[in-house]
Amino acid sequence: MRTDLPANSFKSRLQAGNPLIGFWLTTASPTSTEIAAGAGFDWLLIDMEHSPNELPDIGHHLRAAEGGVAEPIVRVPWNEPVLVKRLLDMGARTLLFPYVQSAEEARQAVAATRYPPHGIRGLSGLSRANRYGRVPDYFGRAVDEICVLVQVETRRGLDAIEDIAAIDGVDGLFIGPADLSADFGKAGKWREPEIWSAIIEGGRRIKAAGKAAGFLSASEADCRDVIAAGFTFVAVGIDAGILARQTDALVKAYKG
Repeated sequence: MRTDLPANSFKSRLQAGNPLIGFWLTTASPTSTEIAAGAGFDWLLIDMEHSPNELPDIGHHLRAAEGGVAEPIVRVPWNEPVLVKRLLDMGARTLLFPYVQSAEEARQAVAATRYPPHGIRGLSGLSRANRYGRVPDYFGRAVDEICVLVQVETRRGLDAIEDIAAIDGVDGLFIGPADLSADFGKAGKWREPEIWSAIIEGGRRIKAAGKAAGFLSASEADCRDVIAAGFTFVAVGIDAGILARQTDALVKAYKG
C-alpha cells in the first residue's frame, strides 16, 4: 500500500534558482503528454486557458506524465477557486494562474490552494491527491508540495511585480510575451525594443524580489536570451507548433 506524498522537486529546484527547461502542451492529447514526459524536460505545461482541455482530460494528462521526470504544471483558464480545488484534488500540484495584475489577485490565487484558516480550499478525504485517503496528515502536508505560479501579461501587471512577488505563497512569476505585446499595442511583436526591454527588466525585478521568473517562446534566441538574463523556468517549445512545422516540412519535401 502506498501512503507516501511525493515531493514536488520542481518547487524545490525552482527555489534553488537553477534553469528549468519546459515544454508547452496545447493539443489536448495525453499521448503527446506521455511522449514529452519521456524526453527529459524539467516541466510540462498542460494548458486549459487556450486549449480544449476539460477536467476529465487533466486526469489523463497527469497519469500520462507519470512515465517521465517532468513536473506537470496545469494552467487554469481563470483564477476560479472551485476549479482550482478540483484540479488539486485530482493530483495537480503546480498551477499557473493567467492574467494576474495585482497583489490582491495573487493573494486570491494562493488562497484557493490553501486549506483554512490560511485559504479557502475545501477538504476531500478521498481524492487522488491523497491517494484516496491513504496519505497520513495530507491536509497538513499538502501545502509543502503545492507550487503557485502567476502570469504577468500587462503593463499594469509589470508595474505591480514587487507587490505580487511579496505575496506569501507565490513561488514564481511568469511573463507572458504574447498578451504583453498586445497590451503594448504591438500584438505578437515582443522583440520590439520597448517590449523586450520591459520583459528583461521584469525578469530582473522578479529575481531581485526573491522569486523565480518564467517565460515561453518557440524561438531559441528568445529562450537563450531570457535564461542569460536570469529567468528560471523557461518553456522552449509548443507541441502544436512542432507538429505544424514538421508536417509542413514533410509536404514541402515530398510534394514541393
